[in-house]
Amino acid sequence: MSPVSHREGKPIYNQLRVLRAERGLSRVALAKLVEVHPQTIGAIERGDYFPSLDLAFRFSDVFELPVEAIFSRRPFAPLSAQLYNKEGRP
Repeated sequence: MSPVSHREGKPIYNQLRVLRAERGLSRVALAKLVEVHPQTIGAIERGDYFPSLDLAFRFSDVFELPVEAIFSRRPFAPLSAQLYNKEGRP
């Protein structure tokens, strides 16, 4: 299988780094759970590599979230924007 790499104008954004941090998972630990090389996790997090549908479903199973909560064609809003109003207060 050939890797799916970055395509101009069609980015896929992801929440992997945030989800790993929330669960205390290293790249190595997550890679073991989804059965890929740890460098693959880094490449996906950076947006240098797009996961296959099968791999996206494996992430979905690990994090117990729908694929759409992990990957999107639109950038995810920063967590701070979700938690705080414009003045930075809860």
